[in-house]
Amino acid sequence: MDELREQCPWDKKQTIHTLRQQTLEEVYELTDAISNEDWNGLKEELGDMLLHIVFYSRIGSEQGQFTLDEVIEGVCNKLVSRHPHIYSTVKVENETEVKQNWERLKQQEGKKSVLSGVPPSMPALMKALRLQEKTKQVGFEWDNTAQVQDKVSEEIAELYEAVAAQDQDAIEDEFGDVLFALINYARFVKVDPEQALERTNKKFIRRFVRVEEMAASDGKSLHDMTLEEMDALWNEVKKEERNQ
Repeated sequence: MDELREQCPWDKKQTIHTLRQQTLEEVYELTDAISNEDWNGLKEELGDMLLHIVFYSRIGSEQGQFTLDEVIEGVCNKLVSRHPHIYSTVKVENETEVKQNWERLKQQEGKKSVLSGVPPSMPALMKALRLQEKTKQVGFEWDNTAQVQDKVSEEIAELYEAVAAQDQDAIEDEFGDVLFALINYARFVKVDPEQALERTNKKFIRRFVRVEEMAASDGKSLHDMTLEEMDALWNEVKKEERNQ
């Protein structure tokens, strides 16, 4: 990195701002490798992420802000301070108590809110999950799955009422409430909502591409087919998958 920063015209020009979007892309590529259990891809994407950490640290050093050593030392110190059950005398019984301790320690470090660690720019679905996980640590949580299920039903009913009233602002508001309640329900039934939705996305892509292939094999284009004809092919694809 030192050589690239000094000798490569592209690397010389980069700032923390120009790297930001590329870092986001690398994170998404990393999550794809994780979702696909692509170990070679995971190894490569972790290398790319490490490159970005080194790059930001080099720029930080140039600006007199911090060094790579300070970045590593900082996270090591934080891990030690937030694991008193390992590095001190605190006793914990399970993972839940570990998380509760973690949140209490963050408050002691000067965090103004339990929610202050949730990035404002985080995608909405993941943000909702993190908000719920964090408030759970202070006891703001439903007692059981049945209560959450009732809440989902209540929010869906309110959405349908807003649709019937043709109140667009209320529709958007209630739709958000439905999504938030479903994410809550996902936690209670031990499902990662992001992973579940991505699984459905991939299934839809796989089936739709197969519909296109079947139409093409019959000398047809989807543009010239009716919805009923396409739906018939869709059902054939589903039948194929069940028989595999």
